[in-house]
Amino acid sequence: MSLAEFIDIEITKDELLRACKQAADLIRTRVDYKYILVLLFLKRLSDEWKKEYNEALRYLIEEQKLNKEEAEELAKDGSFHRFMYPEKYTWEELRKNINELPVRLSEALKLLAEKNPELQGVIDRLDFLEFTRHRDNFDILVQLFELFSGLNLGRTSDSILGDAYEWIIGYFAPQKAKEGEVFTPSEVVELIVKITDPKPMDSVYDPAAGYARMLIRAYDHVKNKYGEKEAKKLFLYGQEVNPTTYAIAKMNAIVHGIKDINLVVGDTLKNPRFKEGETFKKFDIVIANPPWNQDGYGEEELKKAEFYDERFKYGFTPKQSADWAWIQHMLASAKKKVGVVIDNGCLFRGGKEKLIRKAIIEEDFVECVILLPEKLFYNTGAPGAIIIFNKERPEERKEKILFINASNEYEKHPEVRKLNRLGKRHIEKIVNAYREFKDCDGFCRVVSLDEIKENDYNLNVTLYVFPKEEVEEIDVAKEWEELKVIEGEIREVEKKIREYLEELGEI
Repeated sequence: MSLAEFIDIEITKDELLRACKQAADLIRTRVDYKYILVLLFLKRLSDEWKKEYNEALRYLIEEQKLNKEEAEELAKDGSFHRFMYPEKYTWEELRKNINELPVRLSEALKLLAEKNPELQGVIDRLDFLEFTRHRDNFDILVQLFELFSGLNLGRTSDSILGDAYEWIIGYFAPQKAKEGEVFTPSEVVELIVKITDPKPMDSVYDPAAGYARMLIRAYDHVKNKYGEKEAKKLFLYGQEVNPTTYAIAKMNAIVHGIKDINLVVGDTLKNPRFKEGETFKKFDIVIANPPWNQDGYGEEELKKAEFYDERFKYGFTPKQSADWAWIQHMLASAKKKVGVVIDNGCLFRGGKEKLIRKAIIEEDFVECVILLPEKLFYNTGAPGAIIIFNKERPEERKEKILFINASNEYEKHPEVRKLNRLGKRHIEKIVNAYREFKDCDGFCRVVSLDEIKENDYNLNVTLYVFPKEEVEEIDVAKEWEELKVIEGEIREVEKKIREYLEELGEI
C-alpha cells in the first residue's frame, strides 16, 4: 500500500480501541500510561499534518495551477494546517531509525512545542530519554510505536479519537486511584453536565480540572443539543494543580476537537489564576469534582490565599477537610449555577463546616442535593453526593431544596468487578426529577428551608427521602399448596431411606 492510499484510509472506533487495549496490555502497570497518550497524540498530529499537506498539494496543483515544486513548498504553510508540524519528524521519518527513537521523539516534541505556543508545557512535558534509560522500557516504546504505526489517525473523527483517550484514562483509573489520583466516572460527569445544562455563549469553569473531562462533556452537551457551530461559542476554563495532568488535559481537549480551551496550572484554593480587573473572574457555570476531604487548608492557610475575604466569606474550613472551601470558591466564582461532586459527609458534619453550610443555606443558594449510589468511584466505596447551587432560581423554587435519593439507581459495572455505575435510565430519571422539582415517594422530595432549619441545617439526603422497600406480595393459598407437595416428597424420601435401612438390617 502506498503512503497516499494509507492516508485516505479511515480507521473505525473498534479498530482504534483494539489497538489501545493492546497498548494497555503491553505496558500493564510497569510504566506510566501517559506515554501511550503522548504517542497517540503525536501520531494524530503527524497523520493530520500529512493529510492536510496532501489536500493542500492537490488544491494548489489542480485549482491554482502551480507547478509541483512550488506547490510542495507552499503546502507546508501554516495557513493549511491546524498545527505546525516539523516535516523531518513525521511518523514515517521517525520510523526509519528505531534505534534513535527516544532521541528523535524528544527532539520532535520539543520542536512541536516551539512551533506551536499552545503546546508548550504540554507535549514536551514527558521525557522519552529518561523513560528509556531502562532497556525493557526501550523495548516497550518500540512495540508501542510499531503498534500505532498501523493506524491512520489523519481522518479519524474527533469523537472516535476522544473516546480512545477516555478509554485509556478510564482503564488505568483503578491503578492511579491507589496513588491518590481522582477519576470521576463518565456517567457522573454526564449527570452533572445535563443538570447544569450549559448553553451557547456560556462560560464554564472547572477549578479542579483534572483531565478536563467535565469541560469536554460540557462542549459535547452543547454540540449535541445545538450543533457544532454553537458549541464553538462556549467559553471553557479550567485550573489544575498537577502540571502533568494539565498536559494530558490539554491533549485530551485537542483530540476531542476543542482547541479553544483555556487551561492553566496552579493551586486554585491559594491562587485562582483567572482574573478580571482587580479580582477573580466570574463564570456562568462552575462544575467540578474537587479532592474530597483535602487536608491542609485550614484558617491559617486560607487567610494567605488570594482574595480570601471574598471567596471564603462564610467561614474557614477545618484543616482536615477543604470540602466547603472548594464549594465557597465555586459559589464565589459563579454567576448562575454550580454543580459539585463531593463527599457525602460534608452534608451533615458539624463544627466549622456546619457554620458554613448554615450560612449558605440561609442565602438560599442550595437548589438540589443528590445522594449517589455506593461504589461508583475508583478510590472510595463511599457513595458521594452532588450539590446543585443556583443563583437564578425561579420564584417557585425559592426557599426550597429538592432532595434526590439515587442510592438504588445503579447497575453493575461491566468491566470492573466490585464497582457500580449509573445506567442511562438512571441518569434520565435523576435529571427529570431535577427538572420537574416535585415529590416522588421514596425517590425525591421538595423540602422547605424551615424544615431544614428544624433539622439543624443537616442536608443528609436520607433524613428527608428514604427508598421504599419493595414488599413481595405472597399468595398464601399457592404457597400452602407448594408446601404440601414438598412435605409429600420428603415423606417419600424418608420411606425409601427406611426401606434401605431395613434391607441392611440396620433397623
